[in-house]
Amino acid sequence: MRAEAFLSSPKIGLAGLRESWRSDLLAGFQVFLIALPLCLGIAMASRFPPMAGIIAAMVGGLLVSRINGSYVTISGPAAGLIVVTLGAMEKLSEGDPIAGYHRALAAIVCAGLLQALLGILKAGRLVALVPASVVHGMLAAIGVIIMTKQFYVLIDVKPQGELLDDLVAIPQSFFKLNPEIALIGLVGLGILIAWEILKPRLKLCQKLCQWIPAPIVVVAVGLVLGLYFDLEHPHRYSWHSTFYEVGPGELLPIPQTFLDGFALPDFSPIGTLKFWTATISICLVSSLETLLSAAAVDKLDPFQRQTDLNRDVTALGIGTAVSGAIGGLPMISEIVRSTANINFGARTQWSNFFHGLFLLVFVALFPKLIHEIPKAALAALLIFVGFKLASPKEFYKTWEIGKEQLFLFVFTILGVLATDLLVGVGLGIAAKAGLHLVRGVKLKELFKIAYRLEQTAPNTVHVTLDGAAVFSNFLALKSELAELPKGKTVVFDLANASFIDHTVMEFLHEFCHDYKRNGGRCEIRGLDLHEPVSSHPLAARRRAEAVVRAFLEVEKQSDRIEVRLKGNEVMRALRHQLAMTLKGLPSGQAVCLDLRQAELPEQVIADIRRLCQEYEQTGGRLEILEPKPEFAKAASPQPRRKH
Repeated sequence: MRAEAFLSSPKIGLAGLRESWRSDLLAGFQVFLIALPLCLGIAMASRFPPMAGIIAAMVGGLLVSRINGSYVTISGPAAGLIVVTLGAMEKLSEGDPIAGYHRALAAIVCAGLLQALLGILKAGRLVALVPASVVHGMLAAIGVIIMTKQFYVLIDVKPQGELLDDLVAIPQSFFKLNPEIALIGLVGLGILIAWEILKPRLKLCQKLCQWIPAPIVVVAVGLVLGLYFDLEHPHRYSWHSTFYEVGPGELLPIPQTFLDGFALPDFSPIGTLKFWTATISICLVSSLETLLSAAAVDKLDPFQRQTDLNRDVTALGIGTAVSGAIGGLPMISEIVRSTANINFGARTQWSNFFHGLFLLVFVALFPKLIHEIPKAALAALLIFVGFKLASPKEFYKTWEIGKEQLFLFVFTILGVLATDLLVGVGLGIAAKAGLHLVRGVKLKELFKIAYRLEQTAPNTVHVTLDGAAVFSNFLALKSELAELPKGKTVVFDLANASFIDHTVMEFLHEFCHDYKRNGGRCEIRGLDLHEPVSSHPLAARRRAEAVVRAFLEVEKQSDRIEVRLKGNEVMRALRHQLAMTLKGLPSGQAVCLDLRQAELPEQVIADIRRLCQEYEQTGGRLEILEPKPEFAKAASPQPRRKH
C-alpha cells in the first residue's frame, strides 16, 4: 500500500477547498488542457455542435463535482458515448440534422433522469448483471465504430454510409484522400503514437508529458498546419495533376456568440419506440462506463477512498439531464482524465470543479481560436482513443481469462457491429447464459443462487455457496455482502459450489481486497476442489464431480436406461489437477505419491510418471508407490473380440 494511504484523507467541501486549493487548481488546469480537444472531438464525432462537448464538461465540473459520490474523478463526455449519441441523432433526425440534434437532446434528458432514478432506487447495481467480457466487447465494438467513422474525416473522403460498407471500403479510400487534410490528420496520429512509445522510455518525455498533454500538441500542430494551408479561405490546389478543394468546412464551426452555443431539446418524438430505444441505450452505456471508471479510479486513489456508486450514478444522471436540457452531450466519470487528474496531484473534487471553470472561461474569451482547429486533428485524437478501446491487448487479456471469455468478447463485438448496441449486448448476455447451460448449470440456477450467510462467532461471518454462482444470479448475495459491517472475518465456503463463473470470481476477489483494505479479514475455502477452465487465477471453475457429471450422459429408452461416459475430459482434468498440485509444492520438498488404490489406465499412469519426472527436475525428491497389479490390469482397456 502506498504511503499516502496511511495519512488522513483530505477534507471535502469548503474545508477541502481551503486545505487543497493549490494542488486541485493546478490539477484542474492540466486536466482542462486534456479535456478541451477531446470534448470538441467527441462532439464532432457525435455530429453535435462543438460547444455540446464543452457544455457537458462544464456541467460535469461545475455541478456534478458538488453532488457526486466520488473524490478525484473527472466528469464529462466520453468516446464510449459517441456511438449512442450519434445513433440517437440519426434515428430521430428523419432527414433533418438540426431537428435530429434537438430531438437527441430530449433523449439525453430522459436518459439522465432514468439514470438518476436508478441511483436513487439503489438499482445502479443492476448493470452488474452484464458480464465483464460482454461490457469490454461492447467497448471494443464502440472503438471499431469510432475508428471507422473518423478515418474518413481524417483523410477528407465521403463515407459509404453503412458501417460495414465503410469498414470494407477503407483500403480503396486511400486513393481518394485529400493530401493536405490527410497530412494534418496523419501528423497528429504520428505524434500520439510517438508520445505513447517514448513516454515510458525517456525521462525527458515523462517530465514533458506532465505539463504538456499530447492532445494539446496535436491540436497546436493542427492549428499551425491549418494556417499554413490557409483553410480559413476556400480555394483549390493541385497535387500530382489532381485538383482538390479545401476551406472553412475543414474547421470547427462556432456560434456567433457564447449564448448561441446553447440549445433546447425537442420532446415531440417522446411517444415513439425509437426515442426510448435511444434513451435506454444512452442510459445503459453511461451507467456501465461510470461504474467501470469509478471502480478503476478507486484503485488509483492514493488515499484509498471508496466511491458511493449509487450517489455517483444519481449525480451523473442529473448532470446528463441538465447538459441535455441546455444543448450538451451526456457524461460519465471519464477514466483517462480521472487518471491524469490523480497523476497531476488532485486531492478532492475541487479539481473537477476547476477544470469545468477553466473550460467556461476559455470558450467565453477565445471562441475564435476554437474555430481554427482542423477537424482532421480531432479525428486523429478519436482514432487513437478508439484503437485503445479495441487494441490487441484487450483481446489478449480476455483470452488469458479463458477461451469462452474470448468467444463472448468477439461475439459481442460482431453482434454490435452487425446490429446495434442494445441488440449486440443482449446477444452477448444470451450467449453467456447458453454457455453456462451447456456446462451443466441448471436453468433455474441461472436466476437464483443458493447460499447461507451465518454469524458463527462474534466477529466471524460464514458464507456458504451451493450449486452454481454465475453473473445472472449473484446480485442478492452481492447486496447482502455490501451491508456487512467492517472489521469482521468473512469466510467464503465454496466446497459445495458446482460452478463459479468469471464474473463471480472477479467479484469475490474485489470484495476481499476492499474488505481487507478497510480493516477486515477474508478467507476463501474450497477452491482446491474445483477445476479452473484456464490458468488465470480468476477463471471460471467447476467442482471436480461436476466435471464428471458433465461427461456422464444418462438417457432413458423405452426398455432400458443407457449410461454413457463421453470424451476424455475427466482424465484430462485429473492430469491437470495433479500438475497444478505438484507445481504448487515447495521446491526441494520430499513427496510421496501413492497410486496403490488408483484404478487408472496405463496411459494415464505413464502421464503421471512423466509429471513426476518434471517435478524431480526442479530439485524435488519424489517417491511413487505403484498401483496394485490387479487395479492397473482392470483399468487398462481390453481388446475387442472379433465376432
